[in-house]
Amino acid sequence: MAAYLDREQAGSEQVPAEDNPPAPPELTALAHAYGVDTRYDAGAGPVQVGARTLTAVLAALGVDAGTPELAAAALERHRAQTAARLLPPTVVAWQGRRTALDLPAGADVRIELEQGGEDWELTDEHAHWLPADLPPGRHVLAVRADGRTARAALVVAPPRIPEPDGRHWGFLAQLYSVLSEQSWGMGDLADLAELAQWAGAELGAGFLQINPLHAGMPGAPSDPSPYRPSSRRFADPVHLRVEAIPEYARHEEARDLARRARLLREEVLEHDGLIDRDSVWSLKRQALELLHTVPRGVGREAAYRAFVRRGGEWLERYAVWNALAEEHGAGWHSWPKGLRHPANPQVAAAKAESKDRVEFHRWLAWLVDEQLRAAQRAATDAGMPIGLIHDLAVGVHPDGADAWALQDVLAAGISTGAPPDAFNAHGQDWGLPPWRPDALAEAGYAPFAELIRASARHAGAIRIDHVMGLFRLWWVPEGARPTEGTYVRYDAEAMLAVLALEAHRAGTAVIGEDLGTVEPGVRERLAEHGVLGTSVLWFERDWRAGGAVLPPERWRPGCLATLTTHDLPSTAARLTGEHVELRHHLGLLARPLSEEQDAATAELADWQRELVRIGLLAEGEPATPEALYAYLLATPAKLVGVWLPDTVGDPRPQNLPGTWDQYPNWRLPVADATGTPRTLDALAAAPGTAGIAATLAPLNALPPGHADRRTPPGGAV
Repeated sequence: MAAYLDREQAGSEQVPAEDNPPAPPELTALAHAYGVDTRYDAGAGPVQVGARTLTAVLAALGVDAGTPELAAAALERHRAQTAARLLPPTVVAWQGRRTALDLPAGADVRIELEQGGEDWELTDEHAHWLPADLPPGRHVLAVRADGRTARAALVVAPPRIPEPDGRHWGFLAQLYSVLSEQSWGMGDLADLAELAQWAGAELGAGFLQINPLHAGMPGAPSDPSPYRPSSRRFADPVHLRVEAIPEYARHEEARDLARRARLLREEVLEHDGLIDRDSVWSLKRQALELLHTVPRGVGREAAYRAFVRRGGEWLERYAVWNALAEEHGAGWHSWPKGLRHPANPQVAAAKAESKDRVEFHRWLAWLVDEQLRAAQRAATDAGMPIGLIHDLAVGVHPDGADAWALQDVLAAGISTGAPPDAFNAHGQDWGLPPWRPDALAEAGYAPFAELIRASARHAGAIRIDHVMGLFRLWWVPEGARPTEGTYVRYDAEAMLAVLALEAHRAGTAVIGEDLGTVEPGVRERLAEHGVLGTSVLWFERDWRAGGAVLPPERWRPGCLATLTTHDLPSTAARLTGEHVELRHHLGLLARPLSEEQDAATAELADWQRELVRIGLLAEGEPATPEALYAYLLATPAKLVGVWLPDTVGDPRPQNLPGTWDQYPNWRLPVADATGTPRTLDALAAAPGTAGIAATLAPLNALPPGHADRRTPPGGAV
C-alpha cells in the first residue's frame, strides 16, 4: 500500500514542503467530511494543502488516513455512521425561530428542560420542528423512532448578544504595567479597582479593558505573556493584593513581607527596572502560605465553601494539577504515566495524599475571585455603565492545567497559528493546542460554555482574542512549519449559540478581535449576533479605492475603535516614526530602512490630510493624540478605547511580535516619553490624560448624581 506519510518521520523534525505531495481524491474527500480545508487563500492566491498535512490533521481527529486505502475506508465508515444517526451530538435552536429536525416519520420527540419542570413532548407532524418559544438554556433532546433512541444536547440561544446602551469610551490597560505606591512591583487587582474608580468617577469613562489575567505556568523563569496561560478558566494569584485579604491583619510575619515588597516596587519605579513577575510571585507566595494558616471566620468560611461547590469539577482539576505540578514539575506529559490523565485512579490517590496542597490552590482561586468581584463592583459603583472588559486568550499552554484537564477535547500533536500572508511570509505557530471540533460537539460544547461563563463572571463585557477561531483555526502539525498547516472548520452556529447563551445569562457584551486574515462573511455573521468587532485607525482603509483613508462616517458602528493594541506601535511612536527605528534596530524589517521610513511618513501624511479635511487639524499642524482620538469620536463606533500609555506619551510597545529575549515583552511599566515609569497617581495628574478625556467627554456624559460617587485614587478595595 502506498503511504504518503512515513510514520517513522512524523516526529519533531521539520518536513520540507517538497515532501508534502498533493492529496489524492480519497484523502481530499475524507478531509472535507471532517471539516478540514484542502486549500486556502491568505491573500496571495489559492494554495493546495499537501497530503502529509491532511494526514497529520486527520490523525489528530482520531482518523487513520495514512494510505489511500485507509482514507477510503475511513470515509465509508464516516458516511455510514452519519447516516445511522438519528441526531447529531448537539442541536442548536435560536429563540424566535422554528428549527427543522430531519427525523423519520412517526418519531416521538421529548425536550428535557435544563431548569427542570414539565418536559416538552412533540409528536406527529410537530416532531419535525422545534418550536420558536423554547426557553433559552442547555436542554436535552430525546428522540425515539424506528425502534431506535437517541439523545443530544440542545442549545437554545437568544438571537443577539446584549450590547452596551449608547456610546462609551474607556481605557485599554495592561494591568501588570500599572503600578501604584502600594503594589508589590507590578499592578494588582486593588490597582485595577482604583484605576476603574478614578476613570469612572473623575473622567466619566464607561469601561476599562485589561489584558488576560489567566493563570500562568508555574516555575521560574516564567513566560510573562498573558496569552499563553496554564488555565483560561482561573485567574493568576500573582495579581492578588495581599493586604486586601482580611486575614492579613492577623499575621505579623506577612506584614513584614509586605514591607519588603517596597524594594520590588522601587526597583521598577525609581531605577527604571523591568517588571519581575517571578520575584513578585516568590514574595507573595511566601505571604499567602502564611495567611493560609490563619483561621477564617464563619462567614468567610461559608463563602469559601460556596465557591468550592460552585467551582465543581473544573476547580478540583485545576487545584489538583497545581498540587501535582509542585511535586512533578509543570510538564504533565512527562509525569508518571498514571498521573497524565485526570480520570486515572492514581490521580485520585495522589489528590488524597496532597489534600493540603489541593486545598491551598482552591483557596488561592477563591481569593482571586473575591478581588475580581470587588474590582468590577468598584467600576460600576463609580458610574461605569460597562465596567471591566476581560480578555479571553485564544488558547492555553500545552503543558498547563487546562491542557491536562481538557485533553479529551483538545487536539494532540497540533498547534494553532496563522497561515503565511503579506505581513509574515513564514506564517505563525502559537504553540497552543486547539479544540477538537468533533469532541466539542460530543460534549455538547460544555467546556466552551464553562470557559465563557468563567470569563464573564466579573465583567461587563469580554473580549475574545482571534474571534475568527469560532469559525476556523489554522492547525499546524507537530514538527511541521507554519506554512504546512491548514484550516480546520468548527460548527460556527453552535459556537455562536453557546457564546450568545452564556453572554445573555451573564448580561455581558462581547467584543471580537477580528484583525488579520478574516474569511468573507465572518464579520457579518458576528455582527448579526451582536458581537462587536475591533477597528484600529491605521488599518481602516478603503481597499476598493486604492487604499484611501476610510472616512469616519463609513466606519462600522458595531466595533471597539482604537489607535493601537498591545501588539502594535504606540501612538507616540506612530507620530514620530520611532516604531520603524525600533524594528530596524532589532532586525525585524522586511525592507530597507529608508523604504520603511518613507512608508511610515506617507501613512502619517494620509491621516494628517484627513484630520485637516474634517476640521480636526489646521493646515500644516502636526497630528496629535487628541486629534486622532477626536477622529475616533467622529466615527459611529459604539466603543472608543484609549491606550492608557498614550496619556503620558509612552513610545514603547508592550509586545513586539517576532521577538523573544531581544525585547522586554510584557515586562514594561507604563512610562512617559522619556522612559520614566509613572505611577497610577501620576497618570491621573498627567495633562495628556485630561486632554484625551476632555476630547472624548461627549461619548458618555455623567449621569445625574454621578459627582456624588466620585472617589479619589486610593479609595478602592
